Amino acid sequence: MPLNFAMSVMSATEFLLWAVLGFIFWKKDLQRRYPAMSTYLALRLGSMPILLGLLYLQGQHSGHRTFYFPLYFYSYWAVYAASAITLFFICIEVFRAALLPYAGLMRLGTVVFRWTTLASLIVSLSSISFTHRGVLLIPDVALALMRSVSILEICLLAFLCLCMNALKLSARDVSFGIALGFGIMSTNDFILAALWSRHTSLNSPIQFFNEAVVLATLGLWAAYCYLPEPARRPVVLAPNSTIYRWNEIAAALGHGTKVAVQQPANSFFLSDVEKVVDKVLTRSNLQGSESKS
Repeated sequence: MPLNFAMSVMSATEFLLWAVLGFIFWKKDLQRRYPAMSTYLALRLGSMPILLGLLYLQGQHSGHRTFYFPLYFYSYWAVYAASAITLFFICIEVFRAALLPYAGLMRLGTVVFRWTTLASLIVSLSSISFTHRGVLLIPDVALALMRSVSILEICLLAFLCLCMNALKLSARDVSFGIALGFGIMSTNDFILAALWSRHTSLNSPIQFFNEAVVLATLGLWAAYCYLPEPARRPVVLAPNSTIYRWNEIAAALGHGTKVAVQQPANSFFLSDVEKVVDKVLTRSNLQGSESKS
């Protein structure tokens, strides 16, 4: 089904916003900090005109549907799968940028993040029903990949929101803005998946809602990239703080280094036992002296 005028205008606006975002992103030289995000922007900017052109030709030349539809089908799902893989690397970039002041936790967290991604990917792929055969299995695999990455994006955003104060991460930081945008888009995808039906067309109200969320997210990213980013506050940790000890332990893992973890005396179990024993001995001595008298 060809796009109506309103959806065509929104699609053209989306492409313009992708172009504006890419211009600001590369002008600010942010590709050095976020190379995977730069790859994602290049993928969207390069593929969107091609996909829109194939969709337009398919709607205008219904007699050549058998020619244009396979081109659009394979191109769309190839870009979709490539986007899912790129988003995984973007999540790692944002995670490492957030934990940059903590080298040990960043190293350990990256390893845990990769294993969590692998587990999520296995669960998502194992949920495929395999009711479709042949080329119709391609959308199922691509959707499973995107579903596992969307879960990671939402978990990453929740982690940053909960640990912003501890990480000294500003809400205006670009890494938080990237995570916020992908978190919004992932939440929108899950809502659409719950409301989606086989008879939903490209011009249905749910598609307009989806496009509006995408446009709002692109505007949010453009604002984050354009506005000056505040300098990150220096992290000053007390030697006896919990996060400092965990960072030292994480940095020493795998290097054969022994780390002395200092425990507060009030929370040390053996010291509490000693106090109880002293009280019992004191009470027994007092009772012994009273019996002698």
